[in-house]
Amino acid sequence: MRTLTVNRCILLFLGLIIGIQGMAQLVDPDRKPVYQRVFTETDNFGPSYLESLEAALSAPITDSVRTLILYDLAYYWHSRNLKKALQFSELGISRSIRQKDTVWKAKFQGVMAAVLLRMEALDEAMIILREAAQVLPESEKPFLYTQMGYVYERKGKLDLATDYALKTLELGNQLGDERAMAVAYSDLSNIFWKQQKYEQALRYGLESVSLFESRGLQDLDYDFTLYVVGNSYLALGDREQARNYYEHAIAIGERYGFFNNLSDVYISMVDLYSLSNNYEQAELSGVKALEYANLLDNNFMVMRCYLAIGKMQNLQGKYISAIESLEKCIQVATIDFHDSYYLSHAYEALGRSYAGNHQYQEAYAALEMYDKYKNEVFTAEADNRTSVLQTEYKLAEKESTIQEQQYRLQRQQARQTLIIIVAILLFLFLLLLYKSVKSNSRKNRLLQQQNREKEFLLKEIHHRVKNNLEIISSLLSLQSAKINDPKIAEAMDKSQQRVHSMSLIHQKLYKGKSLSSIEMKEYFENLGEHIVNTHGADGRVRVMCKMEPHELHIDLAIPIGLIVNELLTNSLKYAFPGNRPGIIVISLQQIEGIVYLEISDNGIGKSTHTPNTGTGFGTQLIELLTRQLDGKMRLNQRPGTSFTFEFNPPKAA
Repeated sequence: MRTLTVNRCILLFLGLIIGIQGMAQLVDPDRKPVYQRVFTETDNFGPSYLESLEAALSAPITDSVRTLILYDLAYYWHSRNLKKALQFSELGISRSIRQKDTVWKAKFQGVMAAVLLRMEALDEAMIILREAAQVLPESEKPFLYTQMGYVYERKGKLDLATDYALKTLELGNQLGDERAMAVAYSDLSNIFWKQQKYEQALRYGLESVSLFESRGLQDLDYDFTLYVVGNSYLALGDREQARNYYEHAIAIGERYGFFNNLSDVYISMVDLYSLSNNYEQAELSGVKALEYANLLDNNFMVMRCYLAIGKMQNLQGKYISAIESLEKCIQVATIDFHDSYYLSHAYEALGRSYAGNHQYQEAYAALEMYDKYKNEVFTAEADNRTSVLQTEYKLAEKESTIQEQQYRLQRQQARQTLIIIVAILLFLFLLLLYKSVKSNSRKNRLLQQQNREKEFLLKEIHHRVKNNLEIISSLLSLQSAKINDPKIAEAMDKSQQRVHSMSLIHQKLYKGKSLSSIEMKEYFENLGEHIVNTHGADGRVRVMCKMEPHELHIDLAIPIGLIVNELLTNSLKYAFPGNRPGIIVISLQQIEGIVYLEISDNGIGKSTHTPNTGTGFGTQLIELLTRQLDGKMRLNQRPGTSFTFEFNPPKAA
């Protein structure tokens, strides 16, 4: 904050020194035009241009020029000082009312709404915009439609935001207003980015950049579009291109004092450097983003700064610091904060922080809030609207091609009748073939999409089940720690291990290629390693899986996993007393539908004279699961103990 404040003071001091020179550059009563409008007719001026314009208000100029300067002051201050921008817009409205100029009043209302929506007064901004839209001519409405789209975007209603961006684009086309078209493409790019449709977002963003650059001026919206394109490149994994666009945006923002855009870009730079594991630069970017947000006094930007910093700290494993940053982020997002998109990201990151800090109950609550806000943003309406937009965009290009082809066909009607008939028959044949291929292709795409959605849903279900089982396991562990009775505590520990064996199944399912079967060798190795570590026998007892990789259906894998869990636990508990080393061997094979399982150890063996100190529940569970799988169990007494099973399970439906 200190560095930026000092820099800002230096800029203001220089502005006072060259204020007269700046005013002469932009406003000259002896020149035509008297006022060279910033970012419309020129961007060749110094950093103190707003101070120069403010000084020009007292110069000997006409009322129309003074009103124009006042309007630009109101608009361009909103990128660096919202309160000052609001004061200029209110002054402009009062001046327009005195002069009974309803059009200029409506234009100043548009600027006031742009300021208010950045101050979280979204409903008030929309009321003012609708009032202004009833007065302004069509040529002035692109700016209003853009601000209305911003309001709906901030509210998380991306479908309505898309509608207003399309209105701006359509009106810009009608008026030949390239700037309005560029702003519309920029807004569509940002909306598609929020919908996680990054390739379409990049296409619209580059279209916007091209239109802006054709004007030869580097204004506030061009600066923002560079940031938007950088976000799309970053989402697509092209960090070098993302960095180029971000640095270009920073250069423009620092030249003209676009604090809002600078905070935006530095927030994204936090993500860029974090993904590159350059946490030192990421932290510096977070500090700069927060400083610019505080200079602008914009809670929306402050909230996003803490969100980016919290996500960075999560990647570093600094979960306590991340929790503190993300809680600040959510505190800034008061009841008037409408942006469900960024709130969903905040709660998702907070859930990860809590989980990383083993605060599973808080993590679960945060992820519930994440689901709530995510569902508000990623609605079917918004997705359908953006999908329709893509289709309309492609059809608009094809329609002109089709019309041109039809015109050429009309010119060829004078040809010989036979050639026309052959051409028509060939055309009809190709059309039918095209429709048939297109119909089959559409059906195939639909089936593929449905399969992907079902696969994603099943993976998500297994992921949730795994997470829930881990939570249950953690709760059992916590409860066990509070129990003084060793038998009850032991029972709780065994229950925790059983739950963990089932959670491993679901973890393998959502991480593996198949959603219905488990590779058992890797599963047994992971289960054995966990149980050995749990009993503190690491390095003393080794679990070996003498088997080839083999997959079993989940309906068979879960009960077999529970049986192996029980027998491994018993071996570690009874077979190797007095810290005796040993080996436990697991083997499994399937021959003609019969599953053969053997668990053996080289321990002291099972003595019939040794009293049973357990509850017997584990033995009952093994017998019950064996009967469930239509199996047989044999106990072999030899040096050590061996359990052999034959299962003849019913085939999975």
